[in-house]
Amino acid sequence: MNAFWNSFEALLGLGVDPKDLTFTQISLRGIIVFLVALATVRLGHKRSLSHKTPFDAVLLVILAAVLSRAINGSAAFFATLGGGVVLVLLHRLFAYLAFYSHGFGILVKGKPDVIMRDGQYDFRTMRRNHVSTHDLEEDMRLSAHTDDVSAIRLARIERSGDISFIKK
Repeated sequence: MNAFWNSFEALLGLGVDPKDLTFTQISLRGIIVFLVALATVRLGHKRSLSHKTPFDAVLLVILAAVLSRAINGSAAFFATLGGGVVLVLLHRLFAYLAFYSHGFGILVKGKPDVIMRDGQYDFRTMRRNHVSTHDLEEDMRLSAHTDDVSAIRLARIERSGDISFIKK
């Protein structure tokens, strides 16, 4: 068993300075990290890759940053993989808590804002969400299939940043 572990260490370059890693070692690390990340994200949830909210996007950015360290050797290989799993489990826990607590859901995912009501723009809310009239009208044409603002009863900027429209 010790001989197996020693050859495994040599194959992956465990304990080697990052600058001394070979192409093969980095490639094998990349393959392992890819497989572990795939299994970990599947352990999480489908939504974690959907970029539906900043809550989901933050997981992906941090997970990528953490797991890249396992590939390039700048952090301990197995500890880094474990840290990635912990991040996905934390994301899943927060999603679970947000499902059962509306207040917690607003805290981690945000809340939608009404930016148009009965064809009237709410410029203050639009400014706070960095949505121009041009942005709103473009989304209205693309999503609501109209360019007539009077045909819109309600427009919201959703937690994901998408704009939804309810016609009259």
